[in-house]
Amino acid sequence: MKNTTVIIPSRLEAQRLPNKPLVLINGLPMIVHVLNKAKAADVGDVFVATPDDDIAEVVKKNGGQVILTKRNHATGSDRIFEAFNKLEDQNIEIIINLQGDMPNINPDYIKKINKLMEMKNCDLGTLASKLIKKEIHDMNVVKLETSENLNTDNFLKVKNFFRTVDKDKRLYIYYHIGIYAFTKKSLDTFINLKRSDNEIKRNLEQMRAIDNGLLIRSGLVDKTPIGVDTEEDFLKVTQEMKL
Repeated sequence: MKNTTVIIPSRLEAQRLPNKPLVLINGLPMIVHVLNKAKAADVGDVFVATPDDDIAEVVKKNGGQVILTKRNHATGSDRIFEAFNKLEDQNIEIIINLQGDMPNINPDYIKKINKLMEMKNCDLGTLASKLIKKEIHDMNVVKLETSENLNTDNFLKVKNFFRTVDKDKRLYIYYHIGIYAFTKKSLDTFINLKRSDNEIKRNLEQMRAIDNGLLIRSGLVDKTPIGVDTEEDFLKVTQEMKL
């Protein structure tokens, strides 16, 4: 029996791209593309956690499982936590929080984060890719920092997450990919922590974990999935997924 579950938080209230989960990419709603990539990874059961009936209906119509949640969650992790606690399977040990706006994510990346978490040497796991020059000072690109070179074979402690790169030399910075894997214990711990000052200041909920001493490790993948936040992102990913 697999002890991992993938939960995809999704809601309709995106400001920059209205009804984002339901926009059609090559004839299929974006949330369904993400759902199918998660199912293809075959690491465990996959659920979409949403407060919206329209999303739930589309997911079910396309063969997916849905957990209806409250609407007023502050973060995606809060929504994941509610959904996880509604599951009956008590054998689950790894919960993967997969963002619902990465329709072109490689299923192998989901497999990789699951495999790394099975090593049981951290509280949270995530993934990163190499930065290109134009992304270094892009505020919309979240970066993570390690103490040494991240490669495809290691799983290193993350020192920090940020949006802006200071003038001081940061040797090991990478593009942070929005996928998190929690242990059952660390998810419960994380949700019950107070929001940290850095989390609020940077608008990065992962800083709550860093600031409270939870150990986050990152693996490296070879390509950055497109996170769809704007019309430009939508057109880019639509073109890429035609290939």
